[in-house]
Amino acid sequence: MKKISQISGKTIPLAMDDVDTDLIIPAQYLTAISKSGYGENLFRRLRETQPEFVFNLEKFSGANILITQHNFGCGSSREHAVWALQEAGILAIIASSFADIFFSNSGKNGLVLIQLPESVIKKMLMFANEDDYYLTINLAEQTISSNKNEQFDFTFDPFRKYCLMNGLDDLDYLLNHQKQIEEYSKRISQ
Repeated sequence: MKKISQISGKTIPLAMDDVDTDLIIPAQYLTAISKSGYGENLFRRLRETQPEFVFNLEKFSGANILITQHNFGCGSSREHAVWALQEAGILAIIASSFADIFFSNSGKNGLVLIQLPESVIKKMLMFANEDDYYLTINLAEQTISSNKNEQFDFTFDPFRKYCLMNGLDDLDYLLNHQKQIEEYSKRISQ
């Protein structure tokens, strides 16, 4: 996994609550046997039926930070939703809340999820809709700054922060402690 300490970029606003994983990546597109090939089908139903859907609009082309609302990633436990978002260029998502399994899958795959109060989310969505809205997420400092001279603090799980900043998935983290695990196993077996 790639080390992540800072993410900077343009935002894309998705003013929706309860975005489920089947909406993010519809089930009929879950045919690949690897992590690739999902990005082209991200939000496929909405992109096909709503010409003005944000992921269809040229003004949001190249955006890498998604701003959305409440309960993002609800529904099934499919990791494919995370892979589709990442393959489409999304590096971070800012929302008022996330579904638990999606939250866990994201952290394990290097997609940064940040929770902020609903009032802040509404303001960010407004700015992102009006004009180019750029953010810099500093994971080390747990701050977000904007091109509108705003600064926001956020909380982040210390374990997940350590893993993201060091480019470790859960298995890598365990393997980094292999010597201590072996020493502990020897001690308790005596």
